[in-house]
Amino acid sequence: MGKTKHQGPVRLPKSPDPKHWVSWVPFGIGKVKPKHIRDTAKVVWENKDSLPYATRILTQGVCDGCALGVGGLKDQTLTGPHVCTTRLNVLRLNTMPAIKKEILFQDIDDLRKMDSSELRNLGRIPYPLSREPGDKKFKRISWDEALDRAAKKIKSIDPRQLAFFLTARGITNESYYAAGKVARFLGTNNIDNASRICHSPSKTALKRSLGIGASSCSYMDWIGTDVLIFWGSVAANNQPVSTKYMYAAKRKGTKIIVINPYYEPSMDKYWIPSVPESALFGTKLADDVYQVNIGGDIAFMNGIMKHWFEMEKKQPGSAIDRDFINSHTRGFTELKKHVADQDWSVLEKSSGITKERMYEFAKLLARSKSGVFVWSMGLTQHRFGTDNISQVANLAMLRGFIGREKCGVMPIRGHSGVQGSGEMGADPFVLPGGEFDNENRKRIEEIWKFKIPDWQGDIIGVSLENALLPDDHERKLKVLYTSGGNFLETMPDPGFVKQCLENTDVRIHQDIILNTSTLLDAKEQVIVLPAMTRYEQPGGGTSTSTERMVYFSPEIKGPRIEEARAEWEIYIELAKRVKPHKAELVDYNSAEEIREEIAKANPNYEGIQHLKKKGDVFQWGGAWLCEGGICPTEDGRGILLPISLPEVRKPEGHFYLTTRRGKQFNSMIYGKQDPNNNADRFDVLIHRADAKELGIAEGEAIVVYNRYGVFHGRAKYDRTRRGNIAVYWPEGNVLMEKKVYERYAGMPEYNTAVIVEKAETYHAHKDTKYVERRVEELETEIS
Repeated sequence: MGKTKHQGPVRLPKSPDPKHWVSWVPFGIGKVKPKHIRDTAKVVWENKDSLPYATRILTQGVCDGCALGVGGLKDQTLTGPHVCTTRLNVLRLNTMPAIKKEILFQDIDDLRKMDSSELRNLGRIPYPLSREPGDKKFKRISWDEALDRAAKKIKSIDPRQLAFFLTARGITNESYYAAGKVARFLGTNNIDNASRICHSPSKTALKRSLGIGASSCSYMDWIGTDVLIFWGSVAANNQPVSTKYMYAAKRKGTKIIVINPYYEPSMDKYWIPSVPESALFGTKLADDVYQVNIGGDIAFMNGIMKHWFEMEKKQPGSAIDRDFINSHTRGFTELKKHVADQDWSVLEKSSGITKERMYEFAKLLARSKSGVFVWSMGLTQHRFGTDNISQVANLAMLRGFIGREKCGVMPIRGHSGVQGSGEMGADPFVLPGGEFDNENRKRIEEIWKFKIPDWQGDIIGVSLENALLPDDHERKLKVLYTSGGNFLETMPDPGFVKQCLENTDVRIHQDIILNTSTLLDAKEQVIVLPAMTRYEQPGGGTSTSTERMVYFSPEIKGPRIEEARAEWEIYIELAKRVKPHKAELVDYNSAEEIREEIAKANPNYEGIQHLKKKGDVFQWGGAWLCEGGICPTEDGRGILLPISLPEVRKPEGHFYLTTRRGKQFNSMIYGKQDPNNNADRFDVLIHRADAKELGIAEGEAIVVYNRYGVFHGRAKYDRTRRGNIAVYWPEGNVLMEKKVYERYAGMPEYNTAVIVEKAETYHAHKDTKYVERRVEELETEIS
């Protein structure tokens, strides 16, 4: 997997370099940009009742924000302090007091008037709660009563009617592992995690192309690589600390290329608060931006490869690393023929990029001796997400950008817990240390000392749909146990999701705060269990970063919520009540015991058992996976795959639509205004020329609709690719089709075709067949 050790943090240059400055005006005064100083002051004020504890969390704990892996105020890439507004925004979740009784026990309809942001600000869940049909308020119950009720129901159903889900909300590897083991102990393989709606296609594609399920390189490889490509990723907004790495890369001469349908302001210019020079004058990040059509990435990549093969005809070795291809890959001939058969006019139309612009990028990559590809939701959240990522792997292999310094492929993770979720086995398709196959299942059975069900578990989207099956169906979802998460705000078609959630017999919400889904009814009862944060977990906990660094985060002294328990402990206590005669098989006395077992169950995690104090960390797999070009596949070779263009067509006058994130952390919204472009949550980002063709003025009320839903917003002229628009997530989920999943990884589809009209036009025809005809026209032309 790789033996080279990560070389440790490096220093930034001390002298400034004005050629990278955005402006001579200090602090970007007068420009649209994040207000780091103001936001920091706001966080200090919010945490004024617990500043010593908040300070200890920031200086001693491992960040529970994105998965860059900042321990205390330091990381493994650069020296100096690291802190960002994403981490500061999340901080209050860990320090706020319990919800006041008079608020918690008010009428449920009054609580339902609040959105998730307002519910979050009420405070922490203090003790177990329950609510049955007809109850107008929550009732306080004891832990024994809560767990006994849950256990009784689980014992009464077929294990296939039970499903677990774990979000990435600061959840530790120990909790993921315990949940995965408990699910199988209780007889179900229906267990899933938050990567299902973010990077599940990345893992699936990298497995089939390279034999790996994680980033092949480290953040260190960004710094000094010839070219650093961000594909469908807005790292400056979602992983702000990464801008410091981008700055370091720029100072080393790295070219940064951004590929996205929207010309993202924060990836173009950014004021990095932890770099004095950049905080004052800003940093120009992107050297070039390629604005592809939504869903046009495969065509764009086929165009790049087509140029390479044509360059090779004229001058062998000018575009492709033939030594790497011959020694370390298979499938080259089939890929070359597939790409040669592609028609330039089709590639241009699908991608939205001209042949000439594709050649510019192809030439840049061909002349680069090293390169790192970084991507995020822009590539994964499609019904063809796995194919998108295999295309990236194709590009990397053709250039030999695998298994060596300053090279690699990196799915950048948006949450500190999610990389470890599948590696710990909290996934229907995997077990710790490998796939859900006979060989690995038998290996884990020997460690766990009990039989694991051999049937395939469902992804969370299918589990939710199963709530609507007939009552006597063996896969009818009757009990849903969810640790964090809010499917009303993360899944397509929220109305349908609400129907599914309310059709479960029992829902168990293990969480630190309330959200809108917690307040929904269930047919028999809703049970709410108060969880600890990672900083409260006795014995500490671990998390795995994007670059496969496994960090130890210690238990931090501070105030505690009255009855909150460690997440892993809750799973174990429930399992022991369901099967008391086999309790010893899942009994742990400490987090240390779990880490001991993780090291046996997942060989990559050998060393986790030695993590005991602040600063302890190791990187599984070494600095680079596939080191020396040798992949962990059957024959040690990477697999070049011919990828066909997906069907992404839109009728004339209609638009592709995608979603974007603003001032938020995953689905948790912290501000109504996007600090990078000044857009409101209900603004629709549209190209000026497209809007004017429709007679739509900036700021005018418009309606975006299709057969799945209707979105009311306002037009905001912006630098989107013509024919493409963007709305904010999760607000735009009403437009997404339900029950559409990526065929290999189960990713829901988060892109769609829509009609855009003035609100007055839409409402003028509301009572006629006009809207129905327009939608029918859309569907007919697409299909």
